[in-house]
Amino acid sequence: MQKKKLLGEERRTKLLHILQTSSQPITGSELSQITNVSRQVIVGDITLLKARNEPIIATSQGYIYLQTETRPNPERTVACQHDPSRAQEELFLLVDIGITVKDVKVEHPVYGDLTASIMVSNRKEVESFLSKVTETNATLLSELTSGIHLHTISASSEEILNEAEEALNKAGILVN
Repeated sequence: MQKKKLLGEERRTKLLHILQTSSQPITGSELSQITNVSRQVIVGDITLLKARNEPIIATSQGYIYLQTETRPNPERTVACQHDPSRAQEELFLLVDIGITVKDVKVEHPVYGDLTASIMVSNRKEVESFLSKVTETNATLLSELTSGIHLHTISASSEEILNEAEEALNKAGILVN
């Protein structure tokens, strides 16, 4: 028996519910299997939901619905510089302290500011992110700017953010 294909608004309502109730990222492929449509249809649906100001972000692990908290975790932007071989070291150092690395930003001479979502909070997510970079032969954004890049980092306290900056500085990665 063939699964029923969910149509239009019914499908987008289901996608929204799935994302809102999931504590883990969900890939477009997983969502396409659940709703019995192509991954490309899911991409279009997510775009429509984002246009309605639904706080959905695409990460290397899949789609995440950003839950609104009454008191959001403090955030900070840190400037870093290193060659690509130290990306894992940098990300491990941060997540081991209790940091979520939300994104990476670079200033491109032609395109201006480029930002990409990373959303890693533990070693497994870092390994998955870097594995996807390797598997797809992608380059890190920092390779466009001689290793100089910014990260938005988040933690449960300002003390953890301070500890992260100190650790990056000690490792010779923080740009002062």
